[in-house]
Amino acid sequence: MSEYNYKAINRDLGRAIHQYDMISDGDRILVGVSGGKDSLTLLWFLTERLNRIPIAYEVFPVYIDPGFPGGFDRDLQAWADAQGFGLRIDYTDNGVVAHSQENLENPCFLCARRRRQRLFEIADELGCSKLAFGHHKDDIVETFFINMCYTGVMGTMCPVQSMFEGRFHIIRPLAFVDESRIQRFADDQGFPEFNNPCPTASTSKRREIKDILGQLYRGNKNIKDNIFRSLSHVNQEYLL
Repeated sequence: MSEYNYKAINRDLGRAIHQYDMISDGDRILVGVSGGKDSLTLLWFLTERLNRIPIAYEVFPVYIDPGFPGGFDRDLQAWADAQGFGLRIDYTDNGVVAHSQENLENPCFLCARRRRQRLFEIADELGCSKLAFGHHKDDIVETFFINMCYTGVMGTMCPVQSMFEGRFHIIRPLAFVDESRIQRFADDQGFPEFNNPCPTASTSKRREIKDILGQLYRGNKNIKDNIFRSLSHVNQEYLL
């Protein structure tokens, strides 16, 4: 394991948790696992830090299988078992329904909404008041541009979001972490790579925005951090 990547992610994760008061002693936290490097990294860090911090909380990793043929549920379960993670897999037809002939215009929106709804149901069943997702700095910046370009709204994902009048809280401990650093850490750890069976995985709006932003970042390495910083420094006097 690269000590540099570990320390950098641990520092930024700890800073986000403390700045936004994400985790308290006795919390029961559902961790949304997608099978990607981001959620696996989040699960690893939330579990690893329990051995060296003065508070105790419980982690409940959950993967919502979308129901596509050729899924990776068994391989993901085998990896989680080998790591000692008590992964729960919930089988659904979310992806299949979202990509049906009746919903071809925006399958990603419906699939994500049904997945999120099911996670809240499982959190309620497990007595978890917090749901942790592996969204990182790049996701937050990209979501900002997706919302502007496709919905006409200035907004993005928050590090902490209260839901259902405070009954649940979504937390994003990787909010300050660059995707590239997560990728290097995942490579160092030898995390498995699973093929996404979703038929629109490579053609999403997020992919389009990511490609556009990637071109900007190549021209100036400070652009991503400047955009991210601007999300908490809004000059409303110069907005309509």
